[in-house]
Amino acid sequence: MVNFGGWDMPLEYSGILAEHEAVRTRAGLFDVSHMGEIEIRGPGALGLVQLVSCNNAAKLALGQAHYSGLMTSRGTFVDDLLVHKISDTHYMLCVNAGNQDQDYQHIVEHNKFDAQVENAGPRYCQLAIQGPRAKDILQRLTPVALDSIRYYHFTFGKASGVDCLIARTGYTGEDGFEIYFAPEHAAKLWGDLMQAGGPAGMLPCGLGARNTLRLEAGMCLYGHEIDDTTTPWEAGLGWICKMEKAPFLGSDVLAQQKRDGLTRKLVGFEMLDKRIGRDGYPVLIGGKEVGRVTSGGPAPFLRKNIGMAYVPPEFSTVGMDIVIGIRGQGETARIVALPFYKRPQ
Repeated sequence: MVNFGGWDMPLEYSGILAEHEAVRTRAGLFDVSHMGEIEIRGPGALGLVQLVSCNNAAKLALGQAHYSGLMTSRGTFVDDLLVHKISDTHYMLCVNAGNQDQDYQHIVEHNKFDAQVENAGPRYCQLAIQGPRAKDILQRLTPVALDSIRYYHFTFGKASGVDCLIARTGYTGEDGFEIYFAPEHAAKLWGDLMQAGGPAGMLPCGLGARNTLRLEAGMCLYGHEIDDTTTPWEAGLGWICKMEKAPFLGSDVLAQQKRDGLTRKLVGFEMLDKRIGRDGYPVLIGGKEVGRVTSGGPAPFLRKNIGMAYVPPEFSTVGMDIVIGIRGQGETARIVALPFYKRPQ
C-alpha cells in the first residue's frame, strides 16, 4: 500500500509483472475509487462543459463518452478527464483523484450558465475490469448485453444486483469496462467479480501495473506528460482539441500556438541497451540538454525499456537517436511511434 494523492492505494497485490501480464492476456481488476466524479446538470450544462473543456461535447450522443482536457485560459491543462453525456442537461466528468477539488473549483469559477455543479466523488466507487476476457467475466454478473456497448459508450444497469453506470472505457490499452456505483456496494461487487474472474485467470491489480500498462499504450498521465504548463498540441493530443467549437478557455492561445509552431513535442523512445530512462532524466543532443523524460520504465509485455519525453520538434523524427542522461552517463535511445503497444483487433 502507498500514499497516492492522499489516498491509501494498492501498489501491487501479487507483483507488477504478473498483474501486467494478466491484463494483456486475460483480465485484471482495479479499484480506482480514488478517481473523482463531477456532475453538471441544468439547461446550461452543455454550455459550461463546452467552455471549460477542449473537446466538442455537442457531438456526443446520449450514452457516449469522450476524452478531453479541462483547460486554463493559457491553453494548458487543469486536468484531463472523461466526459459522459447522460442527457442533454446532465454530464458526468471523471477526473484525476488528486485534482478533484481544484477541478471542481475551476468549473464553479467559470459557471456563468444555468447549471448546477456537484463534487460527486463521495457518492461513487469505481472498479475497472480490463483485458481480453473482461467482457465475458463481467457478463456473468449482469443482464446488460455488454456486446451492445460500443467503445467509449456507457449504459445503466445492474451488476451483481447493484445499480451501476457501466462504461466501455479504460486506461490500459485493452478492452474493458469501468463501473461506477454507490460505495456501500464496493466490497460485494469486488468479491463477486473476483469470484467470477478466478477461473479465467483474472488478478487484482494495483497502481504499478496501471502505470506500466498505460505507458505501453502511450497514454498521458497528469503531472507527467500533461500539466498546467503543457498544451494539447505539445502533448500530441490535437485530436481532442476541437478549435471549430471555439471560443473555450485558452482557445485563443491555442490558435496562436498553432500558427506560430511548437517549440517542443512529446515523443516515445526505446532504450537501445538494458538501462532505463526514468521520469525526470535529461534528454541530450550533442551533449546539450534539450528536454526531459516525462515517464519511463520497463514495458513488461513488449520486453523493452521505453519512455516518453519532450524534445524540440527538429529532434522528434521517428528513427532518430537521442541520448538519455542516466546518473551522469549518456545512454542511447531511439525515437519510435506512439503508442508502443496496440491491442490485437
